[in-house]
Amino acid sequence: MYAYTGKILHIDMTERKTRIEKVSPEFLKRYLGGVGLATRLVYDNTPAGCDPLGPDNALCFACSAFAGTTMPVGTKHSVASKSPLTGLIGDSLSGSHFSEMLRRAGWDGIVIKGQAPSWMALFIDDDDIRFLDASRYLGMGATETQEAIREAIGDENVRVSAIGPAGEHLVRFALIDNDGRQVGRTGNGAVMGSKRIKAIAIRGSQGVTVADPDGLMAETLKLIKVAQGPGTLKYRELGTPANVLNMNAMGVLPTRNFSETVFEHAEEVSGEHLRDHYKAKSVACTGCPIACEQWGVVRQGKYKGARIGMDYEPLFALGPNCGMGSLPPIIKLVQTCDELGLDAMSAGVTVSWAMECYERGLLSPEECDGLALNWGNDEAAVALLEKIARREGIGDLLAEGVKRASKRLGRGSEQFAMHSKGLEMPGYDVRSLKTFAMGLAVGTRGACHNRSLSYEIDIKGKVDRFTVGPGRGKMAMETENFACILDCLVLCKFLRNCFDDFNADVARIYTMTTGIEITPEELAAVGERVCNLKKAFNIREGWKREDDWLPGRVFDDPIPSGPGKGVHLTPDELNYLIDDYYQARGWTDEGLIPAQKLIELDLADIAAEIGVKAAVADVAAGEA
Repeated sequence: MYAYTGKILHIDMTERKTRIEKVSPEFLKRYLGGVGLATRLVYDNTPAGCDPLGPDNALCFACSAFAGTTMPVGTKHSVASKSPLTGLIGDSLSGSHFSEMLRRAGWDGIVIKGQAPSWMALFIDDDDIRFLDASRYLGMGATETQEAIREAIGDENVRVSAIGPAGEHLVRFALIDNDGRQVGRTGNGAVMGSKRIKAIAIRGSQGVTVADPDGLMAETLKLIKVAQGPGTLKYRELGTPANVLNMNAMGVLPTRNFSETVFEHAEEVSGEHLRDHYKAKSVACTGCPIACEQWGVVRQGKYKGARIGMDYEPLFALGPNCGMGSLPPIIKLVQTCDELGLDAMSAGVTVSWAMECYERGLLSPEECDGLALNWGNDEAAVALLEKIARREGIGDLLAEGVKRASKRLGRGSEQFAMHSKGLEMPGYDVRSLKTFAMGLAVGTRGACHNRSLSYEIDIKGKVDRFTVGPGRGKMAMETENFACILDCLVLCKFLRNCFDDFNADVARIYTMTTGIEITPEELAAVGERVCNLKKAFNIREGWKREDDWLPGRVFDDPIPSGPGKGVHLTPDELNYLIDDYYQARGWTDEGLIPAQKLIELDLADIAAEIGVKAAVADVAAGEA
């Protein structure tokens, strides 16, 4: 077997035991790696209905088929579990040397269950698995922990994934950090913390061989050349913060907790302003020829020395969405999130919800521990992040995420708690992006711009973004399937337009790498298979059609100004779009997956469990 090892490492933290599961080339071809493999491992190893923060929830790591090879931006991995934030599938991605070392240690994936009796650091040294005392690292930040563990082991080449205080305190949107990259969304850091794992260190000494080294190198050089061409110029120069002015001009930049769509200080927090006044350097993921991450540094003022890699999503969430009109406090806030181990997107949306509650008088100064949570109060926001990470005072409420926090607070705050299924919303106001509104509503991991690329349908003018119409469901489905293939391979989405014929080109490259023959049609089928697998997991965990929905603000609060002034989404429009999407997927009217559909997707074993629910629902609907 080339590239793959065919081995999954299972670790029981309660018993401190390990075992090896061998998987076939056919199994690996069915899911490719990354999100596909991690999701399948979660499905197979997590009992239905388990507590996401309990010992039975499986925390699963899976690297790409390309990890450790020359394939550009292929050295990424997925981490998945039952999300403590949504109670549904929680799959996240990260790119770093950790992914390569996982493969070099001889593993395609890791499944971790149980709960250690005391805080541990796992050290995976090829096939030697050690359980190390981690008590000395408690309270440390995520990057500080990584450095300390490398020093303790005495090898700077050891790669480490670690949680910060947020993961230790089971903040539901805690992340896992590795090499300054984050397994960010859905709260996998809390799952890791629930198992009392402070860090996972990996050292691998094995080589990674590919089936056709010369052919793969030729494809690599060709792809690098294209990836450094005009199609990725904006990412190389500005990174994703280039989106700030674009979204502001379209009137879709979420501002002050999604109450507005145009930010008066957009210029001062733009990618262009970051480049001209705060840029330190551009940084690339492992093996990336693009280097899109723009590192900003504050050189003077009260946040002097703050330094972080800045992407659009954390920038929007902790910037315009919290009313922050300058970059120094935003850089400080994002840095604080990363070190504390908080998903900056969820943290920003949660802080903005708290600010709106404070501004409306729904949260008193006393309930906020004396913090004046007015729009733009950066010092209060920094202090609030510290409280969230340690569940202190008001932070204990906010550590639950906006869905649970708003339900607990009540007072009408659910209306502007901006989430879908419990996952806080990304940086696009969907009142005037109606196709994408549907994409966020039906997303299997909640409101996610990375699992559905349907925002491109609206933003690029493929449809009238202010209206709804037939065919949107099929278009959204196709963007989901395509994004899913990228997430399984794992390839960076910024490479998606760098191929002449994506399915044909990537199928050829996959075969060159693994020696496993795959046709373009088989590659395309993986995207649909894994999207349905994730939905099947959700159905098993109690998902219902009413969960595919959006917050009240989207329906009841028309856009107050800008290009979309007066526009909003109606419940009838969203239901129309969701019906169109379910039909395109071949699902029932209630969004359940027929058994025959699962069988066609080579998921017959799951059909026996999930397909029955769809059949029962169909019978009930007929009798009614």
